[in-house]
Amino acid sequence: MNGELIFSGLFLRALLAGGGLALACGLLGVFLVLRRDAMISHGLSHVAFAGVALGLALNLMPLIFSIVVCLAGSLLILRLKEQARLPGDTAIALLSSGGLALAVFLMSIKKDFGAELMAYLFGDILAIAPSEVYLAVGLALVVTAGILLNLSRLVFMTFDREAALVSGFSLGRLDRLLVMMTAVTIVLGLRIVGLLLVTGLTVIPAASALQLARNFRQTLLLSSFFSLLSILGGIVLAYVFNLPASAAIIFLALLIFSLSHLLKRWR
Repeated sequence: MNGELIFSGLFLRALLAGGGLALACGLLGVFLVLRRDAMISHGLSHVAFAGVALGLALNLMPLIFSIVVCLAGSLLILRLKEQARLPGDTAIALLSSGGLALAVFLMSIKKDFGAELMAYLFGDILAIAPSEVYLAVGLALVVTAGILLNLSRLVFMTFDREAALVSGFSLGRLDRLLVMMTAVTIVLGLRIVGLLLVTGLTVIPAASALQLARNFRQTLLLSSFFSLLSILGGIVLAYVFNLPASAAIIFLALLIFSLSHLLKRWR
């Protein structure tokens, strides 16, 4: 890989967008894994995909429209859990199935955007547009700020929900904040690793960090580092070996998890 290629605008845009997503996924994934809410990212990815399809069908900005739809879906999951008294995984499955069915239906009746929709299904970080980079970085910073500003409350709620409730914390507000940040992060990941793999990017680095970290601060730092290493390393591998970038990113994340688990067993 020559220097001109490394410093090309295409490569730098991919690194910038991937770095923003890595930070958001690394921090958010720790809370999702510890709360056993990892599959909410899978369900919301289907809702986000339906939002992309709707945006393309209505000739609107797909990512912006998808964020709106995904945010609404995240709040609907909480409403189903609270008012319909459904288990969390059941509420996620209901919304996930509906979102994916809507996307398939729109693809069947409006075939002219099928190829563009496929880019969101499989991801294509090396073809990301400048406007999408600005959106990714901006929203990643919003998610990161939301986590850091509410860090102590989120940690308290994650490890001892009943004590947090007795202490007067607004758990409903924190739940809404967490699922909304998850929704935004999932939409960011659609363009980078795609619908099929975005869940892995929110879960695998956090799971790797939990193998090695000795305290919560280390878990957050290691998860962010592993997420960043997976994305940036995956982009380089895709450039060098002409691989699909999304697959290279997830394979590298899985390799990091395997090595972390082996190191934990040895230690």
